[in-house]
Amino acid sequence: MEIIIGILAGILTSISMVPQLIKVIKEKDVENLSPAMISILLVGVSMWVVYGFIREEWPIILSNAFSVLINITLLTCYLLFRERK
Repeated sequence: MEIIIGILAGILTSISMVPQLIKVIKEKDVENLSPAMISILLVGVSMWVVYGFIREEWPIILSNAFSVLINITLLTCYLLFRERK
């Protein structure tokens, strides 16, 4: 049962940023995004990937690696779509 809870938690937290990413890509509007928050989150989920490798826990590795991908994409969109002032 605990592995199922871990997998579900990983899936839900991993997909939590997908709606934001879809909205940003569709609208090309990043005015309300915080690059600091995305960067901090990116460092955190990257550390979870490392921790997963140390513990050899594939649910941790896979769910957080997906989060890394989503957050790198979101940060890239921020850098591409922000208004230069």
